[in-house]
Amino acid sequence: MRVDSAFRRVPAGIALLGLVVLLAAAGARGAAKPLQLAGTWSGHYGGAVSGSFTLKWTQSGARLSGKITLSNPNGTYDISGSVKGKAIHFGAVGVGATYAGTATSTSMSGTWKSPEGGGSWSATKAKPKKK
Repeated sequence: MRVDSAFRRVPAGIALLGLVVLLAAAGARGAAKPLQLAGTWSGHYGGAVSGSFTLKWTQSGARLSGKITLSNPNGTYDISGSVKGKAIHFGAVGVGATYAGTATSTSMSGTWKSPEGGGSWSATKAKPKKK
């Protein structure tokens, strides 16, 4: 009898292990890819300081990096950030500004903060040039 009950437990254990592996694989496949934000964006910001900007992103997974060209203060600055779901966070260290907001594949908007104050911003993605 003991041998028989041991054999009955093995298939159940294997079945449970198989279920765990199947669920883990399904979870890995179901993980959402980050929004693809690489490319050129243009927008405006207002509040304590106002102006326009052009943003050129490169992306590796959820990590963003690139350059932002501001009209006020005038200049081009390194920028880095991240995207998680629809939430985006980035900063321009050279001007001490941080940005937070929401994004889609074609638009983003939110609020910014700097030593001079803060305000709102919005941007749209430039359409790729036809070759």
